[in-house]
Amino acid sequence: MNVQTRPEPAVAMPEALLTALRDLLGDRLSTHASVREQHSHGEDTHPPVMPSAVAFATSTGEVSAILSLCHRHGVPVTPFGAGTSLEGHVTPVRGGLVLDLSRMDRILEVSQDDMDCLIEPGVSRHALNDHLRDQGLFFPVDPGSHCTIGGMCATRASGTNAVRYGTIRENVMGLEVVLADGRVINTGGRVRKAANGYDLTHLFIGSEGTLGVITKIRLRLHGIPEATSAAVCQFDSLRGTVETVIAVMQSGIPVARIELLDEVQMAACIAYSKLEGMQPLPTLFLEFHGSPAGVAEQAQAVEEIATAMGGLGFAWATDQESRNRLWKARHDGYWAAIASKPGSRGIATDVCVPISRLAEALLGAKEDIEASGLSAPIVGHAGDGNFHTVILVEPDDPRGLERAWELDRKIVARGLSLGGTCSGEHGVGIGKREFLEQEHGPDALAVMRSLKATLDPKGILNPGKMFRG
Repeated sequence: MNVQTRPEPAVAMPEALLTALRDLLGDRLSTHASVREQHSHGEDTHPPVMPSAVAFATSTGEVSAILSLCHRHGVPVTPFGAGTSLEGHVTPVRGGLVLDLSRMDRILEVSQDDMDCLIEPGVSRHALNDHLRDQGLFFPVDPGSHCTIGGMCATRASGTNAVRYGTIRENVMGLEVVLADGRVINTGGRVRKAANGYDLTHLFIGSEGTLGVITKIRLRLHGIPEATSAAVCQFDSLRGTVETVIAVMQSGIPVARIELLDEVQMAACIAYSKLEGMQPLPTLFLEFHGSPAGVAEQAQAVEEIATAMGGLGFAWATDQESRNRLWKARHDGYWAAIASKPGSRGIATDVCVPISRLAEALLGAKEDIEASGLSAPIVGHAGDGNFHTVILVEPDDPRGLERAWELDRKIVARGLSLGGTCSGEHGVGIGKREFLEQEHGPDALAVMRSLKATLDPKGILNPGKMFRG
């Protein structure tokens, strides 16, 4: 076991608090073992920790009352959405209460004229886009997993469309947040720019439930593009694949998606998603948005660059069904990697570097993987300089886990040395805590701790995340 993931001592749940929560929630407060087990972990390799109880909130008022009660009793609260996080964000490391927000899933307002909407945190991006489709709008932030938008805000999520439309940070206009003691505040608003006061909205974006619980989200929406085309391009070498990405981005071509898969990940995707006509070679998945003429021009420019870098030609997915199949295969990349080694779990790295240093970072990671003897497919949102390795390990093999964490540290260390970050989109949680001071320095970390102490003086909100100790 990685020493950084050892569970902390659990905090007992006072009977008086349980009684008060039952009075408030009725059967939406659960102490059943099966429900508690479902809320004891995310999709990661960190040890699960059973909470004392799980509360299913359905309104801001209930969240406020729950936090007020837990604050009074000094009991930890871990917010929970879909449970798809990869860094241990939703593991209740000190026990206490898990606050499940998945039933707060209403779409409250949509304005076609202003191209924005107001939603609750349990809304998924799939549900939102299904609701918006007939209005000619869509929400572009696409991490791939079936996550909630509240969780995406909490972890500062990104995804395949970020190279053109930005991350969740650029697409959130305002929030309703419940603080540790139950107070409710509103941040931001509906205007596209404002120059007054501290930017509280973006303080809570990426705070991972350690500063407050998000209960409403105002999102920026985008018009569905007039034309969309997607393509796959395979390469003889990983270097040619990476250098194509760098050249495309430096040329200023406005690709909507440009995703990189190495030959190991591609082999896993071919087997898992039954991709026909493709070889286990380094590959780019691409998508272009715009007018028909603009899309054709973008595609031609990228194809010329790819051909010069050793690309083996574009295979086009022209109809909606083919595009959906292609991107589902990409989104299932994590599960494809896991399936390639039955019985394994995955430790996902999340390095992001300046685009000019992507070749050094990614090819260096490939060398580290080969030297380690471990299997670790590579996949990434390469247009942002962001890539992941899924290090496959046997969960009951302590030596194998330690080797995997050692490989993770090497990949992160190289990324930091190239001016990058330890986490481009997955957040810190438990898995990246040890890199936070290394990346930001002790003074910046002290400021972060002081913000935490100010907003959550009793330390009840998602303790054990972000900071060690």
